[in-house]
Amino acid sequence: MAIALYARKSVEKENSISCDTQIEYCKAMIKPDERQEKVLTFVDNGFSGGNVNREGFQNMMRKIEQGKITKVLVYRLDRISRSLADFVGILNTFKEYGVEFVSTQEAFDTSSPYGELIVKILAVFAEFERESIISRVTQAYEHRSEMGFYMGGRQPYGFELEPTVINNIKTKKLKPIPNEIEQIKYIYDTYAVEQVTLGRLLKNLLENDMQSLSGGKWTTAKLSTIIKNPIYVKADNRIYEYFQIHNAQIISPPEAFDGIHGVQIYGKTKHESGSSDWSDIKVVVMTHEGVIDSGTWIKNNQKLAANKQIRNAVSNKTSWLGGKIICGRCGRTMTTIKGKTGSGEIRRYFSCTGKTHFRDCKGAKVTLYAESLEDMVYEKIAEKLDTLKNVRATEKKNINPEINELRNKIKAIELSQSKIADMLLSPDANADLLEIMNQKASKLKSEKTSLLIRIDELENNKIDAKKVVDLSKKWKTASFEEKRGVCQILINRIIIDKNGNAEIVWNI
Repeated sequence: MAIALYARKSVEKENSISCDTQIEYCKAMIKPDERQEKVLTFVDNGFSGGNVNREGFQNMMRKIEQGKITKVLVYRLDRISRSLADFVGILNTFKEYGVEFVSTQEAFDTSSPYGELIVKILAVFAEFERESIISRVTQAYEHRSEMGFYMGGRQPYGFELEPTVINNIKTKKLKPIPNEIEQIKYIYDTYAVEQVTLGRLLKNLLENDMQSLSGGKWTTAKLSTIIKNPIYVKADNRIYEYFQIHNAQIISPPEAFDGIHGVQIYGKTKHESGSSDWSDIKVVVMTHEGVIDSGTWIKNNQKLAANKQIRNAVSNKTSWLGGKIICGRCGRTMTTIKGKTGSGEIRRYFSCTGKTHFRDCKGAKVTLYAESLEDMVYEKIAEKLDTLKNVRATEKKNINPEINELRNKIKAIELSQSKIADMLLSPDANADLLEIMNQKASKLKSEKTSLLIRIDELENNKIDAKKVVDLSKKWKTASFEEKRGVCQILINRIIIDKNGNAEIVWNI
């Protein structure tokens, strides 16, 4: 066990007190009954206190976490850190490991009641500072995004950054890289062909030796990301309507969608999960020019969304459990593969895509045969179906709560549309009012269309409870589609752990 003396000289102040002098002050504060203890010195000469990335400080913290330090002495509090949030975090670590902390100049000693009180007060101010910083950063990010500034993150393939000025503020804008943009156009044009899948597109790129010019390798995931990114589209009124019908927040005015410039979206990407509600997404027209016409971009994205729905329903046609089996190790889906056993028999088994496609998961330790898993899941489904028999009468009467809520919203929209129609027919309506009412009517129409689409999705996926229960009696003779339908309505996912054990997560 030892006492630690820490000194730091700021890189910003050449005339600040030297580290040697700070250490001498600290030595003078060691109590007589502590002078027999071992003393360790940690120094950071020429380092800012704005962060904790300092070699001497980190070495001292490692000793503390190893339980080798009982007390830390510094010349002044700001030698430890100039950040209030960092300072409070450091004090909490000291407290966790039973380390006293003393500052020679401020008479600060955490072993005293006064010192403990100061620590608590500092913690309150640190939390306030943290929340204030988060709020300021968020507001600044949103403001700059709404002005059309490129907000960083991963630079989209096909573009480089060049300096520009927007509203007298120096920033950067996207500039096309000709060779990469040609590849982008090829990707969109090829995927727009009806029979071309992402896998086929990937194969085409490789067969034509169209390697990614950024040095990476093409994958279907990268191609999907490129296709979904509106940064490439020439944003016109069709793009405006595309985001409007999905209830996205369109920040730029309609006239900004001029068919020339690209679009940036930011916010929570809730639509990635397949939801038709993008209300957390904000849409801004950028200063760079788009490279893909709106019709091609929309066609590609509608095709991608449709294919994703199919993949979510069933990842392949060799098992009615397809799309439901999840690897507990990496969280990716497991697909069925046909292979020969030692005796030469052809059997189906589930394999993790993290293992077969991405090479970053070991998968289950045992072979997960599809027939065995299907039999086990059927038994669990039969048990679940038995529990449904007692509630089937009430289920038949009740409507899906989400559908009911959506229909109520449609009724409210229809009432608003009726009021707008009355106002439009009013002899007192002037030109400005007519324009406002027409805009409102257009927005209501789009909202109603979006709600009707969602209702249609829900009703098409609905399976009558009585049919589900009755199917348990003829399961062995049921068709692939019937089994898959029951699986879709009853099961959310089936998680397979590393030992091959299955955990069923039910929808109901």
